[in-house]
Amino acid sequence: MEFISIIIMALLVNNVVLAQFLGICPFLGVSNKVETAAGMGAAVVFVMSLANLVTFLVNAYILIPLHIEFMQTISFIFVIASLVQVVEIILKKTAPSLYQALGIYLPLITTNCAVLGIAILAVQKDYNLITSVVYAAATAVGFTLAMVLMAGIREHMEMVGYPKGMKGFPMSLLIAGLLSLAFMGFTGMVK
Repeated sequence: MEFISIIIMALLVNNVVLAQFLGICPFLGVSNKVETAAGMGAAVVFVMSLANLVTFLVNAYILIPLHIEFMQTISFIFVIASLVQVVEIILKKTAPSLYQALGIYLPLITTNCAVLGIAILAVQKDYNLITSVVYAAATAVGFTLAMVLMAGIREHMEMVGYPKGMKGFPMSLLIAGLLSLAFMGFTGMVK
């Protein structure tokens, strides 16, 4: 039951993008097409889940025993940067079109505050290894859900048309705000 609660909270109630406002840069930058948003989301799911696994182990078996918890942020960033490099190499070899479509946003996963924030939050919430990975995976899927919803709405808006003054960034911000308000409705699910 605890895992179900964590998954629902991470996916809907405390969605990392729409409720906590972390990871806004790739959310706005890569959400032009559903296919690209889904690809970026898959990369974030992989990186965030694996990053939480590795950062938990680094924290529990290196930082805490050596009493150097103050190195947490730096070591977590190093782990995340390394994992992003692995994802970048894999995508370049296996999906060159997705690699090109993601462009600069793929290396920006390294600086995505959502990935680092979730790793730190898992430590602060004192989650065990499995709970930490479930929390990270659910949060990353929530990130993907938000990006795919945003991309779908933006694609639809391009097809139906809208005022010229709203094209581009203004419409993106309006859609993001409306999605955020819609996700606020899920807060009633928590007692």
